[in-house]
Amino acid sequence: MREQTENRDEEVSAGRNAVHEAIKSGREIECLLVARGERSGSAGVIIAACRDKGIPVKEVSPMKLDMKCPGVNHQGMVAVAAAHTYAELEDVFALAESRNEKPFLIICDEIEDPHNLGAIVRTAEATGVHGIIIPKRRNVGLTYSVSKAACGALEYMNVVRVPNLPAVIEDLKKRGVWIYGAVLDGEPWCTVDYSGGTALVIGSEGNGIGRLVSEKCDFYVTLPMAGEINSLNASVAASVLMYEVARQRKGIKAKG
Repeated sequence: MREQTENRDEEVSAGRNAVHEAIKSGREIECLLVARGERSGSAGVIIAACRDKGIPVKEVSPMKLDMKCPGVNHQGMVAVAAAHTYAELEDVFALAESRNEKPFLIICDEIEDPHNLGAIVRTAEATGVHGIIIPKRRNVGLTYSVSKAACGALEYMNVVRVPNLPAVIEDLKKRGVWIYGAVLDGEPWCTVDYSGGTALVIGSEGNGIGRLVSEKCDFYVTLPMAGEINSLNASVAASVLMYEVARQRKGIKAKG
């Protein structure tokens, strides 16, 4: 049975048969939520199918499943549909080439707040970013909450989901893209040259950029803080950096 949550933020398929058919149909599935310890009967087959297709599988409490689809017999299994189709990395480079521009990308590392990712998508579209890269694990995907926070910008933005960020960063470097990590202790954001191929790495507000990703960065940039707190919201910091890249590239033009 396919249901939609009461706040209409997410479309879900609840129950084993519905989930299995959704996976087989080729629909874009954001993730599979499974009740902890549920492996009986067809559950193992469905979980294996998800892993074959690269669909993240998350174990959750039965109570969370009840909240996802109140009043529905979910049989310990709920598939959450993606709000938008993911792009490929080649789509990002093709867009940059079509505009005769150096690639401009955002890499999100473990951003779990859908409102943060949605706000990043919205600013990215406004500043001429060619694509956003997110990891399959420990990062929010293209949920309906993200789509709502992006306020329509998701329809115009390439979002690529990858299994291994460090490996993709190595690929970007081979394609002439410089990697700039947003950290607490780096070069002032406005003194760095972003005129070449640029990828800004934005980490989670709580933990920042992960070690393996951080080690792949070519440069580290920071936004100086004059107050008592030592960091900004991830989407706010990303917005400041994106507009600086756009300013240096003279990519911001008034409409009218």
